[in-house]
Amino acid sequence: MPRIIVIASVLALATACAKEAPESSQNNTGSPAASAETPVRLAGQAAVQDDESQKDVVKVAVASKDHTTLVAALQAADLVNSLANAGPFTVFAPTNAAFDKLPKGTVDDLLKPENKEKLRTVLQHHVTVPALDADALTDGMTLGMVDGGKITIARRGDDAYVGDAKILGSVRASNGVVYVVDGVLLPK
Repeated sequence: MPRIIVIASVLALATACAKEAPESSQNNTGSPAASAETPVRLAGQAAVQDDESQKDVVKVAVASKDHTTLVAALQAADLVNSLANAGPFTVFAPTNAAFDKLPKGTVDDLLKPENKEKLRTVLQHHVTVPALDADALTDGMTLGMVDGGKITIARRGDDAYVGDAKILGSVRASNGVVYVVDGVLLPK
């Protein structure tokens, strides 16, 4: 009989602990709370707290003051969790200035809920698999993008371009490589 009481007590405790969510990591909507370091609402794989390991491609973008428009677009298109997964991904990440080069009103229009699929297509045109290091991006190479489209790499002197966007730099992430680019890659 004491053994049954111990088992019942353990089950009751486990059930109670599983139902409680720490208040510090949840806001009143049940979504992870935004912090000063990550001003975006993260869920699923993207919400995993790990301050010791290398950042995934989403966390690289979130940490960059130059990619706030990209992060907002990823949220609006519900692509944050997809890009937080294992990958490996090659992501061409347009800067805020790259988005500013688009015709006036384009970004605002894409961020509207009724244009979610169009936004997803544009963003998926910035991602390919697998993770490609800079030396693998050769002149004339054609990449198949996640949206099903293709894009060509060009080398001009010491500079590399993806489509018409210049690659400004790269950051290695835990699940791929993020290339910072100065233009938005629009599917044709």
